[in-house]
Amino acid sequence: MFDMDGTLIDTQALITEHMATTFAEAGLPVPTPAQSRRVIGLSLPKAMLQLLGTQDVDLANELAERYRAHYRASLVSAEGREGLFPGAREALDQLKAQSQTILGIATGKGLSGVRRLTQLHGIAAHFSTLQTPDHNPSKPHPGMMLRAMAETGAEPNQTVIIGDTTFDMEMGKAAGAKTIGVSWGYHDPDELRGAGADVLVDDYSELCDAIDRVLETNHA
Repeated sequence: MFDMDGTLIDTQALITEHMATTFAEAGLPVPTPAQSRRVIGLSLPKAMLQLLGTQDVDLANELAERYRAHYRASLVSAEGREGLFPGAREALDQLKAQSQTILGIATGKGLSGVRRLTQLHGIAAHFSTLQTPDHNPSKPHPGMMLRAMAETGAEPNQTVIIGDTTFDMEMGKAAGAKTIGVSWGYHDPDELRGAGADVLVDDYSELCDAIDRVLETNHA
């Protein structure tokens, strides 16, 4: 299972820009890029609540809708700003070629965005299950992982989440799955370790071996 933003796809600049615009237009204190990076991976309403520092659900939902509108409006000019991280495609190709491996996505991004980006990058056929907040609770709730396992027939000890945030690690642990943190994303490696990452990788070239290592511990 792969997270998207910060793990497969580098959308940091777009997300932080649109967060700033959304808050500014609403007359609210604008989050810094660092603050916006901290909430990448959560569902939009949950991310907005965290940035607001309140429990005003109605305002959070309103901001989420404004953000979605800005993001959709920017897609024409965003060409080239939603690229795969180096080595991601090669790693996905290698994993897909393994007949015993099933690939999926677990992300805070909406399902329409997931489908658009996987088609844009020619990787839609790699994934057998797509888990988003459209039909699951937000990370770090384990719902996305549990639903993916139910859909594919995988057991928790056969399942790995690859992600860049503590939300991914906590979600994986709560579902009983193995966890691999990537160092190129939006949360620091030390935070990923603290959240329960079984292994950390610094480059996609290390990923397939890391998956083998964490799954081998089931038989140790």
